[in-house]
Amino acid sequence: MSSSKWFVQMKMVLPIILGAAIYAFGLLYFIIPNQLMEGGVTGVTVLLNYAFSIPPALSTLILNIPLFLLGWKILGSKQMVYTGVGIASLTFFLWLFEKMINAGWISPFQTERDYILASLYAGVTLGVGLGIVFRFGGTTGGSDIVARICNRKFGWSMGQVILGIDIIIIGASLFFIPREKILYTFVAVFISSKVIDFIQEGAYAAKAFTIISDHAPEIADLITVEMERGVTLIPAIGAYSKQAKHMAYCVVARHEIRRLNGIVKSIDPRAFVIINDVHDVLGEGFKET
Repeated sequence: MSSSKWFVQMKMVLPIILGAAIYAFGLLYFIIPNQLMEGGVTGVTVLLNYAFSIPPALSTLILNIPLFLLGWKILGSKQMVYTGVGIASLTFFLWLFEKMINAGWISPFQTERDYILASLYAGVTLGVGLGIVFRFGGTTGGSDIVARICNRKFGWSMGQVILGIDIIIIGASLFFIPREKILYTFVAVFISSKVIDFIQEGAYAAKAFTIISDHAPEIADLITVEMERGVTLIPAIGAYSKQAKHMAYCVVARHEIRRLNGIVKSIDPRAFVIINDVHDVLGEGFKET
């Protein structure tokens, strides 16, 4: 493998390892000490720890090996390479952090009163970890592999499969932990899902303007000069008037919204403006690729 290809691979692998480390930390620092739950196969490892005191690292490895091999056979090696990295990293960091906790080097966050604080921090930590893993093409195995296989073989929705697995596992936890802990778990799961979406879509959010006006070229020129933003003119035909005109398309940062609106109104107060959310903007004037 050439040095450039090796560098590209490391740019994908290292974030997955980091994300798995953060996820493992959140599991052992917030979830297990407070008897909260988690969905997916990780939730099974948590249940096994509560019921039989089985180390999470051991159960994670044992449960994921057959799923990984099945996924490798059905889905192919390309889809499973980064999943293998995620599973191996999660197993290692679960083992490492458990050793550090048992040795007294880390003192888990354990509370008997403020479970909402524990669930909030658990959700943020797990969400950050999984968000990083997912953003760079990896997974931590488990229900994600099952969902992909069901999607490939039966056409089932991956989201519905994962949701079904989560409901079954969290429902089974009612036999081992109090009901109020389940409710706190839902708080953690909700926060985690929002953080995952935030990281996957990109921390940098912008706005896309679609401007329909008889004066679109003049608006585009003024945006280019005053805001130094690129504008694309798109030919269009009015469905009612049957007249040819242009649409101006432009992406700006959030703090520039008011300024761009002012430019549009100064030229054509009757312009029709559509504003959409944009995530993860790359290119000149925004993030570099």
